[in-house]
Amino acid sequence: MAYALDELNFESTIGKVGQIDNSRTIPVIDLSDAESRREEITEALWKAATEVGFFQLKNHSIPLETIDKAFEQSEQFFALSESDKQSVSLLEGQNAGWEYKGQVRPSTGTPDQKESYQVTLPKMEALWPDRTLLKDFKTDILNMEYKAWQLGMFILSCFSEKLGMEKDFFTSAHNRESKHYQSTLRLLHYLPLDEGYLPQEGIWRAGAHTDFDCLTMVFQRDGEGGLQACPGKDAQGVQQWTDVAPERGIITCNIGDMLMRWSDDQLKSTLHRVKMPEQPGNHKARYSMAFFCQANKDQVIEGARGKYAPMTAEEYLRHRIEANFSE
Repeated sequence: MAYALDELNFESTIGKVGQIDNSRTIPVIDLSDAESRREEITEALWKAATEVGFFQLKNHSIPLETIDKAFEQSEQFFALSESDKQSVSLLEGQNAGWEYKGQVRPSTGTPDQKESYQVTLPKMEALWPDRTLLKDFKTDILNMEYKAWQLGMFILSCFSEKLGMEKDFFTSAHNRESKHYQSTLRLLHYLPLDEGYLPQEGIWRAGAHTDFDCLTMVFQRDGEGGLQACPGKDAQGVQQWTDVAPERGIITCNIGDMLMRWSDDQLKSTLHRVKMPEQPGNHKARYSMAFFCQANKDQVIEGARGKYAPMTAEEYLRHRIEANFSE
């Protein structure tokens, strides 16, 4: 199958197991005293994003209490009955609402073994679970979304300066007050497996892919692993995958295809996936959260060097959603 975007045609070729290389390390960047150390942090972010495409953040601005509360609400949401979750089902062609095994990656052609709930602010009017079921869900999740947006805008402001743009260029492009806002907080529940589970070739908790957005921030819980990363999109042939160990309070970040285009490929969008357990038998669920910094719909993605034809963020996201959620 041919896709409208080069990114998707590439993704359709990378569904194989590949090789594991855990000798590589993913850069960890300390964000303590961020404003006074801005120049140092900017250089560290740029080096990681141009050479690796994957990096981790410690001593960041999001309180652990905020993250823990969001995880608690996520676990309670996914424990609701199917009918309760269906009442807030994913809007067609939109990153908003609940889906169950609805995402099929071009890399695998099989459904990811997960369910998710996606929060995109302008679309949420009828998509919040009933307060009688989850009293503090909306409050805690909106707080998490806002804190993640703030941190994402700081990271992107460092990149904008290195790209010769105004410091707040990407903050304006991800204006949270706009009706065109499409950044998304995604709660993820990778399904538990019972004693009859047997590993199957081609089935993944999340198949190999690059992200649609400018920047992704992934939150994991201790002991709930499976995330693997590969070098940026220059990786060809047999992919080399590295395990990303989960650690409470550490945020794992990757550059997305939208920013790779915007930077004329200076910043590296990175392949990643979530593997299924490799041993038969019982396996517990895995919960994670991801915040996707996706430029507002009316923003035109166009790099200074003109490597790619201009395209609005709305057009770009539509191509990606159609490829991943098509019938």
